[in-house]
Amino acid sequence: MDNLFKSFKDLDIRVGTIVHSEYFKEARNSSYKLNIDFGELGILKSSAQITKNYSIESLIGIQVIAVVNFKKKQIANFFSECLVLGAVDGDSVVLLKPISKVKNGLRIA
Repeated sequence: MDNLFKSFKDLDIRVGTIVHSEYFKEARNSSYKLNIDFGELGILKSSAQITKNYSIESLIGIQVIAVVNFKKKQIANFFSECLVLGAVDGDSVVLLKPISKVKNGLRIA
């Protein structure tokens, strides 16, 4: 159990606001490219397979929760810099987000 808790503590999970979204036409699975503002950490990019529940326009201004300390991952011609978290139900994803607006970059503990 101690190793599992340490693994969780090693994750840097933060709150950020989506400031830009566009369709990721080169992706194998239907996806969006997201730019997410994490405050002092800056703007990080992510690819997210969330097209079933969200339109490009509806994502702007939404605060999300993401892991920001994974290695960059190349997806087609795009480098994803963070992993946006969501609840997965089959091929549908619902984004995890704070109930109330908080400062971008706050750490999830």
